[in-house]
Amino acid sequence: MSDAKPQKQSGLLGNLAFNIIIPVVILTNLSSDEYLGPAWSIVAALIFPIGFGIWDLKQTSKINPFSVLGIVSVFLTGGISLLELPAEYIAIKEATIPGIIGIAVLITQRTSKPLLKVFVLSEQIINWENLNQSLANSGTSDTFEKKMAISSYIVAGSFFLSAALNYILAKVILVSPPGTTEYTEELGRMTALSYPVIVIPSMLMLIAALWYIFSQIKKLTGEDLEHFLADV
Repeated sequence: MSDAKPQKQSGLLGNLAFNIIIPVVILTNLSSDEYLGPAWSIVAALIFPIGFGIWDLKQTSKINPFSVLGIVSVFLTGGISLLELPAEYIAIKEATIPGIIGIAVLITQRTSKPLLKVFVLSEQIINWENLNQSLANSGTSDTFEKKMAISSYIVAGSFFLSAALNYILAKVILVSPPGTTEYTEELGRMTALSYPVIVIPSMLMLIAALWYIFSQIKKLTGEDLEHFLADV
């Protein structure tokens, strides 16, 4: 049972290589007519994140809605680009995906399965049985739910920030007519900049949410955090 776990994690290097580095290299270096051309370079660049996303879904042995959303997002980017629709559509799509996730985080906070437990407090991180028992013993379960709500606002805020930055980045960079080599190279540049400009600020906010809820767990239970961490 334990030896199946390592294969479920695709790793940061694989994500960077297949979702950013390889597509960026293709879009920025092979989009001229002497190589693949604008249209085929987009097709070639999209094969890698789509293939990696499908492989990752297969590795996890269950459907992850966020992986599916990522694959759909890549398909939309390819479709909009190949149909040579205005760059405004790319900007709207780039903002819509994280915006939807942010709204979902807020909505599910009031349900029995909040998305906060997916992004910050998954069962791979927290032993919920131990935590719930300790909270019940100390009579702080209701207080913890309120702290969870605050952490959810931080997580949702990270996705709303990502949506805004995605839209701005697309509007600033995609200025050439669709279907041209210049447009394809700009698409590659936008993909390359998405990591430092969008992912890093959003990740910092997720880390802040994690730090906040961990500090509250220790304060409400009076026990060290290590007692509630899931077994590796």
